[in-house]
Amino acid sequence: MAAHDKALLEALGKIDTPTICNALEELVSPRQLIRFTTKPFVHNDNPDAIFVGYARTAMIRAESPAAMSPAERNRLRVAYYEHVATAQPGPNVSVIQDLDSTPGTGAFWGEVQTTVHKGLGVVGCVTNGSIRDLSMMAKGFPIIAGMINPSHAFVHVVAVGTTVSIHGMTVHDGELIHADRHGAVVIPHDVAAKVPGAVDLGARREKVILDAAKAPGFGIAQLREALAKMAEIH
Repeated sequence: MAAHDKALLEALGKIDTPTICNALEELVSPRQLIRFTTKPFVHNDNPDAIFVGYARTAMIRAESPAAMSPAERNRLRVAYYEHVATAQPGPNVSVIQDLDSTPGTGAFWGEVQTTVHKGLGVVGCVTNGSIRDLSMMAKGFPIIAGMINPSHAFVHVVAVGTTVSIHGMTVHDGELIHADRHGAVVIPHDVAAKVPGAVDLGARREKVILDAAKAPGFGIAQLREALAKMAEIH
């Protein structure tokens, strides 16, 4: 598995997810571009929170009691905690797929889980499941989730370290994930180091048209000129 430079991860953590997606359009083939979420989320933290790290995946169910012994249920939950806490390299992001027929029937995430995960060094979570205890959640532990729900129902872990699908985004354990309130995207390991440069290129292109649009007298002629100038920036 790729282990990216800490400075790179810190740089990516200062860029919003839509801008990351823009950069990936310059860096990956069209076949790889659909690695982002395509449904809306709710979020629990600072609306400007951005988190980036290595996906540590799991699957949960909640709409009916666990079809396993209490000992097996406990073993899977502990195995999940060990995975998100100790898998290297870090930092780690919990990525949990809710398998219920109505995902979010029971909330895995609330006051206890956010406090535990923050204490274990996990930097955030992406899930199609639900969250609760909004005012009591650990501060500085961002989650984007499919919905808000008051009960945990029969929530339990059923798989750890497997490939998951979150709102249209397929994620393999260990992949690099970038997320904010807009959603999440997988950054392929082989292009991660090139993302800041592609972001800079996009910003320089956008500046041309933004400056033109804000200038007095802006119209179609000025727009055409700005578009031509943008095309010349490489």
